Formats: sequence, structure tokens, C-alpha cells
Amino acid sequence: MIDPSELNTRSEALRDEIVGHRRALHARPELAWKEIETSRYIEEKLRALGCVNVKRGFKGTGSGVVADIVGGAGPLVALRADIDALPLTEETGLPFASAVPGTMHACGHDGHAAMLLGAAKLLTEMKERLSGSVRLIFQPAEESGYDSGAEAMIAEGVLEGVAAIGGLHLWSPLPSGKLGWRRGACMASADIWKATVRGKGGHGSAPQETIDPTVAIAHIITMLQTIASRETDPRESVVVSIGRVEAGTAPNIIPESALLVGNVRTTSRRARETVEERIRGIIGGVSAALRCATTVQYDRVYPVNVNDDAALDALRAAAEAALGAENVEEMPIVMGSEDFSSYGEKVPSAFAMLGVGDAAKGTDRPHHSPRFDIDEDVLCRGAAVLAGFALTVMERAQR
Repeated sequence: MIDPSELNTRSEALRDEIVGHRRALHARPELAWKEIETSRYIEEKLRALGCVNVKRGFKGTGSGVVADIVGGAGPLVALRADIDALPLTEETGLPFASAVPGTMHACGHDGHAAMLLGAAKLLTEMKERLSGSVRLIFQPAEESGYDSGAEAMIAEGVLEGVAAIGGLHLWSPLPSGKLGWRRGACMASADIWKATVRGKGGHGSAPQETIDPTVAIAHIITMLQTIASRETDPRESVVVSIGRVEAGTAPNIIPESALLVGNVRTTSRRARETVEERIRGIIGGVSAALRCATTVQYDRVYPVNVNDDAALDALRAAAEAALGAENVEEMPIVMGSEDFSSYGEKVPSAFAMLGVGDAAKGTDRPHHSPRFDIDEDVLCRGAAVLAGFALTVMERAQR
């Protein structure tokens, strides 16, 4: 058994090194499936640490890295960090701000990668005492939605033999040094739908000779809101939003067709099934009542992120050892989505939010903001939490 205080002491000694990783990655951000230099940087560091089974490049690209730290005969535990940036122009004024026009790490993925590199060093330094092995997953394309990096890495075998997987997300709404956890569903699913409603176009002065799709979509928009208010258990959360409406070209023309595009967030796998069914039913039913034809495309993007009880308990124990029990607290479900959820569909998983919000340091700004920044003092603690999670899973497997 490895004493948590030893892990904390070792992680504190790595503070400057971990911050250095974060700043190097922050200055050279890369978008989804283009994280070539980012992946090369990570690969170089992992090989220098003596990691084995190192692979760089997934889905036919040079993006993404996986590597193993091989210890004893116990379980294989995976740790995951995402590495992609966002199409955003940075406005932080930091001395290590993005040197890539129109691209920025505005969601903390640079910090995630830095924490996992720190955890890798902690674990390799005590490799001879590990009762199991650790798989390090540096995942591209978390922000890409339809083209998920998690799904691609899973398809190429990164979860083979894995007993459990853990991850952290730096979180500016949470005070620095706090860890927020939630049992069961911790982040919502994310789906996107598109509906084309077709009628019969004509002159605006003669509506009786047309079939007006704009009237149909007006009713559809209103009716879709009843899914949350009248067809969902009030103890669950469902969001049905319309983000795009297109119809017509001139004020005196009734258009031939109209388009609606929206997104859905749900907090249970059961609700996700129900919402898709009701969206299709409402759009089809309202359109038919108004003599319109419809085509509905419904794309499931990210599943609900569901924490496994045993894996979450291991992550909480590691967090309490690294941060203090008083800084580890239950939090409400996050209605945003994360493709870490795809790993949890395959193996027991645990995912939690590590606070970086500090108004005095200017690190409390929203994620995906051009002025987003993180409290770097938290990073070494995050590395200790990740390493501690792996060690805790191994230790509990021996009991």
C-alpha cells in the first residue's frame, strides 16, 4: 500500500513541471483530429518516463496517444485526458497565450493533459510497488461532437483488459481545490435533430392555395416544449431546444419547406429513448394535421455520463486523500456533455469536476470563453487524484 501523504508530497514536488506542460500545450493549441504536435509532445514525455506499448495516432491521423505503465498482476486501470482545443481567439493576455490564430484551449484540456502527464510520472516512479497496471489515454476530439475521439479510441482497442477508468474535468464554476462528484448520472447526454417540413408554396395573398409549412413549424416549436413540462418525470431533467429555424425568401411568398434544427439533453438513458420517440411523434403528428410531410434526422452524439458506484468511491477516496475530505462534495448534475461517457458505456467509470474558479486570479470565467483560464495551483493536486484513483482501484481489488 502506498501512503497518500507520499503521493501528495511527490505531486507537490512536480508542481513546476506539471505547470510547464500546461503552458507548453496552451501556447500551441490544436483543433479536433489535428492534435499532431500535441500528441508528439505527449508521446515524447511518456517514452522518456519508460512507458510501454506507446501508440500515437488514431483514426488514420497522428492524433491521440495511449501508453501503459506495467506493474503487478492486479487490474489494469485506465486514466483519460482530452487534448483538443476550440476555434476561438484568445483574449487572456497571458504570456503563454495561444500562438495559433483563432485557436485556443478554452475548456481546460491543456490542464487535463498536464495532470495526466503528472500522474504518469508519479506512477512510473513507484512502478515497482504497483499491484496492477495503468493505461494512460490522451484522447483527441472531445469537442467534435459527431466525430468523437472517445468512440474512435474505443474502436481501436484502448479499453481492452481495462477494469475501470477515471477522469477529471477542470471546472471554473467550482472554487479552486474543491472536487465535485455525483453518484449515477453526472453529465447529460447530447443529441442533435433536424426536421424538414414540406408543404406547398405559393403567393402570400392566396394562402388557401398553399400548404404553409411555417404554420406547422410554429406549432411544432410550441408542442416540443411539452416533452419536458408534461411528458417527463419532474425528478428528471430534459432540455429540448431549437437552435436554428429557416423558412422563406421574401415576405410575399409562402415557402415550399421549412427547417428546424435543435438539440436535446437528458439525464437518464431511459429518458433519452423517450425523448427521441416523442420528438418524432410530435413533428410527424403536427405536420400531418396541417397536411405537411416531414423528414426527421435524429443523431445521438454523446450518451449520459453515468458514474459506477465502486469506481466513484475509489475516486472520492483518492480526492479526499489529495484535497482533504472537507473539499470533496456532492454537486448537482451538469447539463453539459462529455464523450468520457462513451467509456462508461463499456467499463466501470468515474468522472468528477475539479474546481479552478478563483475570482482573484481571474480563473472563474465561463468555459469556452475567450478569457477562460485555470488556477494552475490545482494541477499537481489533480495529478495526485488521478494517480490515487488508480492505486485505490488496485488496492481494493486485492481485498
